[in-house]
Amino acid sequence: MAKIKIATDWLAGCAGCHMSFLDIDERIVQLLDAVEFTSSPVTDLKHPPKEGVDIGILEGAISNTHNVEVAKQMRERARFLIAVGDCATFGGVVAMRNLCGTDAALRRAYLETESVCGGVIPDSQELGKPLEMVTGVDSVVKVDLFIPGCPPRADAFFYALSELLAGRTPVVLPPELFLYD
Repeated sequence: MAKIKIATDWLAGCAGCHMSFLDIDERIVQLLDAVEFTSSPVTDLKHPPKEGVDIGILEGAISNTHNVEVAKQMRERARFLIAVGDCATFGGVVAMRNLCGTDAALRRAYLETESVCGGVIPDSQELGKPLEMVTGVDSVVKVDLFIPGCPPRADAFFYALSELLAGRTPVVLPPELFLYD
């Protein structure tokens, strides 16, 4: 039986969801019997393969044009897409920028912060252009499963992937997986 192919990527956020995913610990070895991780931000291969994957996992908010491109590419190449974390689900802490506006947030972060000397707002073709509103992933692509949390518990990742590997689609995760410290 062919292994299930999984690709992951991150958008605007802190990468904490990937760290939580790695907290699956030794159960990752159990998953490796059934899955192949094709790409992730923490491996050499950064983009999901053109031939596609079975499961795509995105963490982080949609904050700039680059995030939109990454989300669309993952959606195009993933048969099933999971948005993990509060940022991917509804914008999370990144969406706090919406309260003051993009221009004001950029000015404060790069020009007016007390620790800045001679600051410059980054502007490069290599960087995505900031969007006016920070949103969750589902504002730009269809999401098949949301796993909220900041970050989601490792048990929530493992449960969702185990269910998918068993051929079941978890619609709502069990409440015991939504306990936070």
